[in-house]
Amino acid sequence: MEMLCDPLEKLSLLSVHTRAMQIIEVKDKSTTEAFRQLPFRIYADDPNWIPHLRQDIEDIFDRKKNKFFRHGDAFRWILQDDRGKTIGRIAAFVNDKLPHTRKREAGGVGFFECVDDLEAAKLLFDTAKQWLRERGRKLMDGPINFGEKDRYWGLLTDGFDRPPHYAQNYHPPYYRALFEAYGFQVYYMQFIFFRDITTPLQPKFQERYERLKQDARYRCEHVSLGEMDRYAEDFRTVYNRAWSKHRDFSDMSSAQAKALLRSIKPAIDERLIWFVYFDDQPIGFYISLPELNAIFRRIGDNLNAWRKLKFWIYKQLGVCEDSFGIAFGVDPDHQGKGVEGFMFQHMAEVIQKKKLYRGVVITWIGDFNPKMIAIIRSLGCEQIQELTTYRHLFDPNDHFERYPLLDA
Repeated sequence: MEMLCDPLEKLSLLSVHTRAMQIIEVKDKSTTEAFRQLPFRIYADDPNWIPHLRQDIEDIFDRKKNKFFRHGDAFRWILQDDRGKTIGRIAAFVNDKLPHTRKREAGGVGFFECVDDLEAAKLLFDTAKQWLRERGRKLMDGPINFGEKDRYWGLLTDGFDRPPHYAQNYHPPYYRALFEAYGFQVYYMQFIFFRDITTPLQPKFQERYERLKQDARYRCEHVSLGEMDRYAEDFRTVYNRAWSKHRDFSDMSSAQAKALLRSIKPAIDERLIWFVYFDDQPIGFYISLPELNAIFRRIGDNLNAWRKLKFWIYKQLGVCEDSFGIAFGVDPDHQGKGVEGFMFQHMAEVIQKKKLYRGVVITWIGDFNPKMIAIIRSLGCEQIQELTTYRHLFDPNDHFERYPLLDA
């Protein structure tokens, strides 16, 4: 591999000492546990924090379970002080199948946690940067996931008074200063919304809903667990149509769609996943789940056999007051016709009738998608949290660009 820096200045990936701090590679049970335990100290006094499920996190770094290792790599470290106490952690990722034009230049960092210490944060970022440089990268985005964007993506920068939803990042306010002091710049903003299920549709959406309801060519239905493969194909059809013009888009395969729906099947409430059809062809979907963190707050971060039983019991007891949306799309040929409100109203009527949920959390929509943000706001949704995905250019003289607007 071509040397990208002076060997004398090369940062060891196994141990680095500065101000009596030591970077250590996560490679065994002891360092893995230290990586996992750090957030419990960082957020010890924060009543809103809910730990990520440990199995979910470890699966990300398992080469046998995470498909992203087929075309990428990941590495992680912890940072200890002079007493051997863990005070920071970080992971770095490369993905050779990123679809955008700078794919060979972009790396990523994620799962960052650190005490409020700029020098400690700098050492963590420097370590990740060096690892990425050695793999030919010229910039790093973060905090991101070594996986799909619906999980562990972005830094919480507003809305610290609310607990995170399942698989959402949550951070203390001072992390923003640590990222920006290092030179990270805002790549795009991510907005999370909430809609009370009793909020009526605005008149224009109500009128469109009534019009579509009277049109026999349109129908709306929630899924049936016994037909998930069919719905997976319908989801794929709409998804590929809705995102085909985006520069970061690559067609979703039938196998990917089936795998996605199967992965969430244990948590599915059929009444939270809706599809709209026009002449029996799928044209819209809204996929949401019960807000699972309401359960994990009660049972902890280890979903072992006993806690799986407790999970099922709590799910049946209805402790999840809210649902959270993970995917939402409408065929471009049917946008602006009220399909969004058509879905929401059908779902609202079912949920209200049976008093199932209080409301729905809609996550997340990037500021590069102003059309969808406008639709969500017009449906009576309130913005409740904000996350930020940052980008750091290794060469400060390189030209920085914000993430492009969708369809721009």
